[in-house]
Amino acid sequence: MKKNNILALKYRPQIFEDLIGQDVIAKTISNSIKLGKTPNAYLLNGIRGVGKTTTARLIAKALNCINSNSEKKECSKTKQCSSCSEIADSNHIDVLEMDAASKTGIDDIREIIENSKYSPTSAKFKIFIIDEVHMLSKQAFNGLLKTLEEPPPSLKFILATTEVRKIPVTILSRCQRFDLKRVSIENLTHHLKFVADTEKIKISENAMRLIASVSEGSVRDSLSLMDRALVAQKIDESKKLEEKDVREMLGLIDKRKIILLLKEVFEGNQKNAVDSLQKIFKEGLDAKNLLNDVLYILNLFSRKLTLGSLDKDPSISESELSSINEISKNLKISDINLFWHLTIKSINDLKVINNEYLLLEMYIIQLCHLEGMREFSPSETQQSDNLVVENKGNKLKTETNKDEGISSKKIKDQLKSTQQIKTSIEKKPSIEKPYDKIEINSISSLIEIVEKEKEVELKYDLERNVNLVSFSHGKIDINFNENLSKNFVKNLSEKLFDWTGKRWIISFSQKIGKKSVFDIKKDQIKKNLATFENNEITNKLKTIFPDAKITNIIDGDKDE
Repeated sequence: MKKNNILALKYRPQIFEDLIGQDVIAKTISNSIKLGKTPNAYLLNGIRGVGKTTTARLIAKALNCINSNSEKKECSKTKQCSSCSEIADSNHIDVLEMDAASKTGIDDIREIIENSKYSPTSAKFKIFIIDEVHMLSKQAFNGLLKTLEEPPPSLKFILATTEVRKIPVTILSRCQRFDLKRVSIENLTHHLKFVADTEKIKISENAMRLIASVSEGSVRDSLSLMDRALVAQKIDESKKLEEKDVREMLGLIDKRKIILLLKEVFEGNQKNAVDSLQKIFKEGLDAKNLLNDVLYILNLFSRKLTLGSLDKDPSISESELSSINEISKNLKISDINLFWHLTIKSINDLKVINNEYLLLEMYIIQLCHLEGMREFSPSETQQSDNLVVENKGNKLKTETNKDEGISSKKIKDQLKSTQQIKTSIEKKPSIEKPYDKIEINSISSLIEIVEKEKEVELKYDLERNVNLVSFSHGKIDINFNENLSKNFVKNLSEKLFDWTGKRWIISFSQKIGKKSVFDIKKDQIKKNLATFENNEITNKLKTIFPDAKITNIIDGDKDE
């Protein structure tokens, strides 16, 4: 067997028992091979680095092992038969591996089909391992169908993919599917400890846990990062690698610094928050990594608020846990949700902004100002002489106050969101000159008031782009077509509140609903025309004007 200095190759499992975190799959496959109940084709699905190709080779080994029928002999990690050894070195004549990412066409599949007609040279089975099988073209998949369903008795297929949804259902139905799981942090840490002891790498358990956490369940990624740590340790063999060294190596920041940064943000200390950001940024942290770390910490706060305890989370240290428990006492889940969405938006903004620090500083300042919204309680809203509008999706909450105790300036100071101030200013005229409250009991009465108020865009949408599902006082359920204005719900909710003095719920339904008002009118016109077509007057008109066509009927009593 070839010797490798790369850890990911050196510690690749050679028997099913060595597979990390895939115990159930390993046991199922090995038992089916021992019982002789093997499928025509295996499909191995999972993220990168969890052992798909390794499992494929282990299946090939088990199927073609020379010692499989012997009670006295059995292949092990160190001592293998010639067949297993050749498969491990990727040079077995009857076990062929193909990378579908580079060979995607029907011609490559035709070559496989042609080779499948011949019996294996030296092994029990001829095995084709197709990696990244989702990359095959549609024609290539179609070419595989018949062979997958009824292959020769001595032929087996093992397909591996990271994108199982891209594989046609016709292929999936012909395979026995196995989903390889992400490997847990505990299993990865245990494996890294074994590798560190074997390679005599001086590294702390916290550092290995950090590597396992960053690997996101991929064994190969964790060993690749361990390789980097090994190189760093070889420079100074007397030094033991600690968590901070691994963080510097990977360009990560200590989670405690992120927690302290968010603590300043939650408390609204803008200057302290920006100072903390500058110190973090000077350490060379990538902006995207910083924002992703913020998302991770926000998730911890969210779990603390919703689940109540993080004691069983092995990725959190005692000091971090203590800080999260303390800070979360003054938080609400609505705050976390707001911070989460703004953080994701900032990550997307990185694609268009060249100065990363500029974006991060503005991001932190925005978070500090968003924090002020928590101080603006509903009781204060009710005492305000201004109109405060809180926009939540398609629902608008509007409050006015008769008490003149709070000044306009104080309200502006409390409303730190620019959008709130803007909306508040725009809405002032509706207080000075309120509408007469009216009753709206049907879609037709709604369209009448919309037309009366000259809301042209709303009228157009209501008549042509909306299919009514149900209409009750205070609630309208609709279906709609692709031409509906994106601000339709917001605009209609605002107008209904102005006109009726009550909040209305506009909801989208999965039901088809009635025809649009415009389509109903068209159908009525067609019906009227059909009725009028055989009328005596019509027949006389056709006699006088043979080429005339009746396109519409107008009520003579109406002024049109």
